Amino acid sequence: MDVLHERCAGLDISKKDAKACVRTPNTKRRGIFTTETTTWGSTTNAVLNHQRHLLAEQVTWW
Repeated sequence: MDVLHERCAGLDISKKDAKACVRTPNTKRRGIFTTETTTWGSTTNAVLNHQRHLLAEQVTWW
């Protein structure tokens, strides 16, 4: 059985910054997904804000 995660994120992390592409289900149309790409800095505050953003989007990692 294949597992499909409705909310997921792809991360690209470098020394300078981190980029995240988050996929979430569309609230109006079933089976349609929305993607959003954001860029975050590498400071401690930026990393913590990035974490908060992923939690707010309900992206899970388990």
